[in-house]
Amino acid sequence: MNKAIFIDRDGVINQLVSRDGGKYSPRLVTDFQIFPSVPNAIKQIGEAGYLVVVVTNQPDISRGLLKPNVLDEMHQLLRAVCQVDAIYVCPHDNSDNCLCRKPLPGMLLQAATDLSIDLNNSWIIGDRTSDIDAGRAAGVRAVFVTSGQDGARLAGALHSAENLERAINFIMSNSALDTR
Repeated sequence: MNKAIFIDRDGVINQLVSRDGGKYSPRLVTDFQIFPSVPNAIKQIGEAGYLVVVVTNQPDISRGLLKPNVLDEMHQLLRAVCQVDAIYVCPHDNSDNCLCRKPLPGMLLQAATDLSIDLNNSWIIGDRTSDIDAGRAAGVRAVFVTSGQDGARLAGALHSAENLERAINFIMSNSALDTR
């Protein structure tokens, strides 16, 4: 079985976009800006023997505000810059009542089936309550990134970090936890 680090996309891998007085997911490829430290952090995950699995809610697809081909272009760019093993997308809005939208664990559970992932020895890194809750529901440990949309450390996360790189450093320094 494989071990994995699940990573939320917006606010963790790429910058959020200022729009309508808030911070949101990008809707244009030109707005999809990967944080500078992310490629090296993701490389470090692979070198440590973890699969890198991006899990992202993209409700703007369901809302008609993001075209699927634009999302595909963003993910092609991500794959060109970072060594990502898989990307799972929930295109639904809250009202769609799907099983894949975080905080439900559907994307993580599907990835575990598809990629033979041992959830007990895996982690999730995210910047929202929904990321941490999805990880807990799937049985993975969580690290909360404070650079994103929710500013405080969340209950249920083992650690909070300023960015993906620091979250990875915490996981690597606590790799002995993988024997639980």
